Amino acid sequence: MPETTPIARRQRKERLGRVISNKMAKTIVVEVERRYSHAKYKKVVTAHARFYAHDEQGQARAGDLVLIHETRPLSKLKRWRLSRIVERSRETAAAAAAAA
Repeated sequence: MPETTPIARRQRKERLGRVISNKMAKTIVVEVERRYSHAKYKKVVTAHARFYAHDEQGQARAGDLVLIHETRPLSKLKRWRLSRIVERSRETAAAAAAAA
């Protein structure tokens, strides 16, 4: 039987953004900010994009800074998965400290 070599996957996109909603089951809405120079006027423009991401454990809270990566389509709108929480929001950290 011939040895099978692992299929090389392409590099998956990653985005760093802020959670703006976690009100759905296992889903978060992440807003990603992108800054670029306008082609004609050279002014720095800030564009925002919202991504629906899968959060299996439900650990991300509104205001958290998170890293998401591209994945296969999980639903009509979800094509991203939560990689890790980079930074907790101040409200979330304060609430966790008060509860402990």
